Amino acid sequence: MTKKLHVKTYGCQMNVYDSARMADVLAPLGYRLTDSVDDADLVILNTCHIREKAGEKVYSDLGRLRPLKAMRRAGGGDLLLAVAGCTAQAEGAEVVRRAPHVDIVVGPQAYHRLPELVARALRAADGAAGPGRGVVATDFPAEPKFDFLPQPTERQAVSVFLAVQEGCDKFCTFCVVPYTRGAEYSRPVRDVVAEAGRLAALGAREVTLLGQNVNAYHGAAPEGGEWGLGRLVRALAAEVPALGRIRYTTSHPRDMDEALIAAHRDVPQLMPFLHLPVQSGADRVLARMNRRHTADDFRRIVDRLRAARPDIALSSDFIVGYPGETDADFAATMALIVEIGFAQAFSFKYSPRPGTPAAVEPEQVPDAIRTERLAALQDLLRQQQDAFNAATVGRTVPVLFEKRGRHPGQLAGRTPWLQWLHASAPERLIGSTVDVVVEATGPNSLAGRLAIAQSADAAA
Repeated sequence: MTKKLHVKTYGCQMNVYDSARMADVLAPLGYRLTDSVDDADLVILNTCHIREKAGEKVYSDLGRLRPLKAMRRAGGGDLLLAVAGCTAQAEGAEVVRRAPHVDIVVGPQAYHRLPELVARALRAADGAAGPGRGVVATDFPAEPKFDFLPQPTERQAVSVFLAVQEGCDKFCTFCVVPYTRGAEYSRPVRDVVAEAGRLAALGAREVTLLGQNVNAYHGAAPEGGEWGLGRLVRALAAEVPALGRIRYTTSHPRDMDEALIAAHRDVPQLMPFLHLPVQSGADRVLARMNRRHTADDFRRIVDRLRAARPDIALSSDFIVGYPGETDADFAATMALIVEIGFAQAFSFKYSPRPGTPAAVEPEQVPDAIRTERLAALQDLLRQQQDAFNAATVGRTVPVLFEKRGRHPGQLAGRTPWLQWLHASAPERLIGSTVDVVVEATGPNSLAGRLAIAQSADAAA
């Protein structure tokens, strides 16, 4: 019997990957994805716990789902509600307390157990007249979850995620990831290459390698020992030729080694775009964050990357208003941004997370100051992004078309620098990399036309 599954994903790309794998895990039970909550038999909220706003949004959504669940039960049916991901891991008991109508709470290391958890929740539903029957699974199993996940069998998107590393051993003082995702774990090289091959055979043409600290990858090698991310990238390029593009995220400056920088120089499939979070340009703040790199360390890494791949574009993360951040510290961050130049960036006001050392720091920056600093920083970053995009106008760039565009007869794809671009093109070019002349920039994407020497018929 076919049942409907609705998954709402919050937060990072790893959660996007996990949501897709949860759907894979539940498919043998007859669950098929639906975009509509109203049609669903099972709703999974795959949550983020990085910032307070993300966590509270989950409880708000659970509140909106409660009447729907009550209506289903009044009609003799039911709606299973599951909270997965990092909020589930960090606040398992609190989720059940605040939202007793939740049936399943499952952490990111245990979602391969969803078939068992769903069966337990359904048995509890048969024998329970009301709420309070939640099944909680937030342990860290001894066996990696990847060993138990089904292999992809259905047609894949043109661009896909592939988790190669999970967890974090860095313990930045503001971050909950080591507590919600556990210690660093790297999948064996053989498993990664095999999965990439299956994804390519099913239609993928670009893969983004995922990890909380993806460049800390140290997977078991086929001949023994371990490989770093640079060597893994070379293996994927050589052994899975159908993958025309390789990306990776998210990186840590401490793990940006020479082998990976050399891969940016030598492997044409490795795209010239790198997300490398620096968080602050002030050494005093970086030390308090336990980042274990300095602003000059970051500058030297950028210099080596640009020497290896002159057209590389950079993205980063910035936290403003970290406890104890002074005007001079903030000025140092702004100066670093001006000096480096970023094509994209993510920036946030510091948000205290329970259980992290920074949350109990006595020198919390007032919210008004954090808000003011964030606005100034985001204005500077927006100017840099606009300038980077404007510099592509008039250039001919290779675009991997991924899907239909917003308008009839239009396709959308990405440049090597992760910019979305829309162009009039036949649908058969989805999955193809085509030269496009960039004609204009917009708030969120570029516009272009197929290059004169690259007609639609030739591109096919």
